[in-house]
Amino acid sequence: MIKDETLRRIKQFTEDRDWDQFHSPSNLAKSIVIEAGELLECFQWNDIEFDKEHACEEIADVMNYCLQLCDKLGVDPDEIINRKCDQNEKKYPVEKAKGKADKYTEL
Repeated sequence: MIKDETLRRIKQFTEDRDWDQFHSPSNLAKSIVIEAGELLECFQWNDIEFDKEHACEEIADVMNYCLQLCDKLGVDPDEIINRKCDQNEKKYPVEKAKGKADKYTEL
């Protein structure tokens, strides 16, 4: 999914600036929400005409903090994403959920 080289680059960026001291799990989680809000702002007034480059920058910020949180918690992003996909496949079987936006409890 994410290349090891990219993960090392993120870690090195933080280490070079001595920012790990600020990256507690709760601070990283807060940063994810803040950056997600900035991503949402890209689409605030128009779902069709938006600055794709700006949206990509905000996506990168969200992912960056998510990957840093995974590192801080000692979890493999690929593993936890696949575990969640397994759960979602059980909650939302194709035969019940296809084409529907209902919550799994409503299927």
